[in-house]
Amino acid sequence: MAYKITEDCVSCGSCEPECPVGAISEGDGTYVIDPDVCTECGACVDACPTGAIVGPE
Repeated sequence: MAYKITEDCVSCGSCEPECPVGAISEGDGTYVIDPDVCTECGACVDACPTGAIVGPE
């Protein structure tokens, strides 16, 4: 199960450059993580200032 970006996303974009596999992209109003590309490394979590990225459950 890949990481997810919740509705707390403010579209700042700080997570996108942190993803080593390019799984994060700008969506409609928020950023999104492609679950087929995400390797669950967690690099994006620390980059998010609002805590909008949640890990696999």
